[in-house]
Amino acid sequence: MPPTHTLQQTETPAPAEAVAPLMRGIAVVRRLTDAGGTMSPGDIERATGLARSTVDRITATLARMDYVRLDGRDVTLAPRLMELGNAYLSALRLPSLLGGHADALADELDESVSLAVGDIDGIRFIHQATRRRAMSLSFRIGDLLPLERAAPGPLLAAGWDAREWEQWRARRAADPEGLAFPAAPPQQPSDERDFATRVERARQDGWALDDQLIEPGLVALAVPVRSPGGDVACLVSVVSHTSRHTAASLRDTLLPRVLAAAAAMERELGQAPPARAPASPTALASWTRASKQELGREFIESLARGLTVLAAFGEGRETLTLTDVARATGLARATARRALITLEHLGYAATHDRTHRLTPRVLALGYPPLSRATLPQIAQPHLAALTHQVQDSASLAVLAGDDVQYTARVATRRIMSVNITVGTRFPAHATSMGRVLLAALPPAERGARLARTEPRALTPFTVTAAEALGAAIDRVHDDGYALVDEELEVGLRSVSVPLRDRRGAVVAAVNVAMHSSSRSVRECVTDVLPRLRAAADRIEADLHITERYVRVPAM
Repeated sequence: MPPTHTLQQTETPAPAEAVAPLMRGIAVVRRLTDAGGTMSPGDIERATGLARSTVDRITATLARMDYVRLDGRDVTLAPRLMELGNAYLSALRLPSLLGGHADALADELDESVSLAVGDIDGIRFIHQATRRRAMSLSFRIGDLLPLERAAPGPLLAAGWDAREWEQWRARRAADPEGLAFPAAPPQQPSDERDFATRVERARQDGWALDDQLIEPGLVALAVPVRSPGGDVACLVSVVSHTSRHTAASLRDTLLPRVLAAAAAMERELGQAPPARAPASPTALASWTRASKQELGREFIESLARGLTVLAAFGEGRETLTLTDVARATGLARATARRALITLEHLGYAATHDRTHRLTPRVLALGYPPLSRATLPQIAQPHLAALTHQVQDSASLAVLAGDDVQYTARVATRRIMSVNITVGTRFPAHATSMGRVLLAALPPAERGARLARTEPRALTPFTVTAAEALGAAIDRVHDDGYALVDEELEVGLRSVSVPLRDRRGAVVAAVNVAMHSSSRSVRECVTDVLPRLRAAADRIEADLHITERYVRVPAM
């Protein structure tokens, strides 16, 4: 396992008041993150050096918080963990204010565009607008790159003092191949003089190039975006491949447009109204106490309390006093203080004039692997739990033309079961998920679709008459669910509900399908539908956390 990129952790002894269980819990989350999101308890034990009993208690606590899932023999990061990174990003505000500009620039240039901030002697991504190509950018929000190998690096290093240069040299001496940066391929260290030359050039030019420093074939151009006070707020970079641009052509062709985009971003920052602080998060101290009483020694209350401190920050709460943190979390001031001391020691928080703020390192807590999740991946564990509850198959589907296409599925184990696989398509009019998705369309579009299609009768029970089918879909819209009985196949009955994104738009449907002999229509509504809706609620909760700053593909 690569070392954790935290000189403070490895070289500075922990303060006497540091919370050891919080340090150990964060170490486990970091190892899971660097491993791609999934490890066995044994692998965690070997990677962290912790006793197996300690690993089991930490993962049980994280599972209680819905930050991990215990899937048989593995521990897997769960979407709710992203609320910690979301707290940092919302407090920062830059993705919300500038993400649209970055997306527009990516569309204009047809190249991948990133926003990044400095994290000690690295750069960490806070927004990605990636082009989908056979050879596409694989960096994720939260990924950390060494400054000397990234286009934004020289621009940040141009503002370093002597202490920061010495810290950079110490890191390179301790980790010459850059193994502490899992997102970057290992590489022999470059000459310090070369980086110093690039830093001086960036200081003079006001922009910087990366000519295949991260990886052969990858070129990038970076420009700073300054806050109204003149400090570097973040860096916007355009990344391309040598099959489309050389470093020189990237500069000559795209630099004026990137500079114009950076200027527009700076105007956005200058015109942005002050953040309005919403109501403080719900106090969680009582929840942690209840969990401790229920789970006993298997629940590490000090770990849970420490992580809730991270979630206390957010938009309008960029900096908090100790009293603010204690009030937001419901923790005693002494408990909140020890958590903040620990988080500052580990590099996840910083203190200035008795106020505290989160650092970009919070994004290292699960954000990179979780930010690449698709809707089917988010839904899969919930479908599995639903199938276990109802003992019938559960599926996820999206609208594909006049069909529904299955994107996730968990089948039940029975001698007689519904045999459908991911990728299967069925006519939307004859399926419960199809009717849910059709019912979600605007009335004009729904009517146009029904008018131009000629529904086929797949069984003697399939509704095909335009008026009757339209009325059936209208009922689905009003009821919030669809039940289709033997219209797709004789003997097949299914019930479906919609899945909505953060904006309330229906993005998919989830269903339970069964043989008509296993349950009556009434039992589908009274027994299956409540559990189906509860599962949909859980999928939506995970989706809403994931997509706050990330685009979640529906397939």
